[in-house]
Amino acid sequence: MTDLYRYSIQVILTHQSDTGAYLASPSFPDYRYCWFRDGAYIAYAMDLAGQVESARRFHAWCSRVVNHRRDGVEQAIEKARRGERLDEGDYLHTRYTLDGEDGEDDWPNFQLDGLGTWLWALAEHIRFSGLDALPAGWQEAALLVARYLAALWTHPCYDCWEEFGDRVHPYTLAAIYGGLRGLMSLGLEGTWSEAPEKIRAYLLAHGVADGRLVKSIGNPVVDASLLGVATPYRLVEPTDPLMRATVERIEEDLRRDGGGVHRYAADTYYGGGEWVLLTAWLGWYYTEVGEVERAAELLAWVEAQADEQGNLPEQVPRTLTSPPHLEMWRRQRGEIAQPLLWSHAKYIILRHALKARV
Repeated sequence: MTDLYRYSIQVILTHQSDTGAYLASPSFPDYRYCWFRDGAYIAYAMDLAGQVESARRFHAWCSRVVNHRRDGVEQAIEKARRGERLDEGDYLHTRYTLDGEDGEDDWPNFQLDGLGTWLWALAEHIRFSGLDALPAGWQEAALLVARYLAALWTHPCYDCWEEFGDRVHPYTLAAIYGGLRGLMSLGLEGTWSEAPEKIRAYLLAHGVADGRLVKSIGNPVVDASLLGVATPYRLVEPTDPLMRATVERIEEDLRRDGGGVHRYAADTYYGGGEWVLLTAWLGWYYTEVGEVERAAELLAWVEAQADEQGNLPEQVPRTLTSPPHLEMWRRQRGEIAQPLLWSHAKYIILRHALKARV
């Protein structure tokens, strides 16, 4: 479906602000912000698609947002070093307005995974762009974030679904690991350089049950975001038996009748439908272990979820983990977000991953 591929690029470019920020979704009021997490994957997709200038503008936006808050970040690092409690105002937020300002509404802002993902995508961008090193302002921001993540990774925070803020999450740890390792691959080092192996050791000691990864420390269920532990963050290899067992459980618990992938079994957000980006993510994983046919089947499912214009939604209510919650969320927040730029980004990523394998 070449047209959907081209449309995915266009919908992302259309909803990139002059500031460089990517709008998460134009159709959903709560998503009219730019997230580090969504944006980093979108930028990576743009790099893959040859839209390197688009990715550059996003990384420049991130760097400005971080550097503008240097004093607060330094304070958070120091408070963590002293073992003091951090307040809401000490955290870098997970999302900002397109102009880089704080949002005015209440939001679970303490989410570390997005910053780790940004560092990972930033390192990938340097390779795509042909730059020899990070521009000075970008390096300043990246090293500040690296120190921040190294200081705070043991702290409970909200997960990538913006839930369960009282827990430590393997996906979050893997994103931090991947981001810090990405910086190290660029030849950067600092006091934070010891953190990746500490994170890896901690996750493998506490984030495993019955030979597979768990949703969060102390919660043994599976979550589809655990795909990221291997793909792309490489805390373990995609072929590692631990990862194989995790993916097998994702298939068993979070897919029905050959459909899309649910987030986790007890999900209630919009009834807990099948997520387009997670289905593409599972396909991405399968390309990395050489299961191209399975990846191609998942790609076809993703393509079938686009509307007549080519817009991909956040999730599809074909099968639900909690049916009564679908109408509740619709009444409270409106229809499911469509288009979701993160869904389009993961589709682009899967297209390129498959192309590299066939």
